[in-house]
Amino acid sequence: MAADLPRTEEKVVRDRLTFRVGRIVYAAISADETSMGFAFPKEERAALIAAEPEKFHMPRPSDERYNWVRVWLAAIDEAEMREIVVEAWRMVVPKRVSAAHLSGPSGSTPVAPLRETP
Repeated sequence: MAADLPRTEEKVVRDRLTFRVGRIVYAAISADETSMGFAFPKEERAALIAAEPEKFHMPRPSDERYNWVRVWLAAIDEAEMREIVVEAWRMVVPKRVSAAHLSGPSGSTPVAPLRETP
């Protein structure tokens, strides 16, 4: 589903499948395919993990400085995966690109946000 998002490039880095826009990675599947890291605001990370610790967990210590969190893939369904990926992608593309894609001519409707936006 990430490959279909505008400006997305797929690349394997250190045995991990990554999805990026330019040089910014917004999602990465672990080498063992059990978890996925994704772009998410650092300020909201602790609340997300506390709300659903069976799904979400902290990134590797080397990634804690980034807007990044991880999810256990077995704990989410396809709809939640789509929501997570689209919201992560929206963090890294220009707002006009995401707006055009999410309300594009295909008649697609925006994905419900994973987090509340002020």
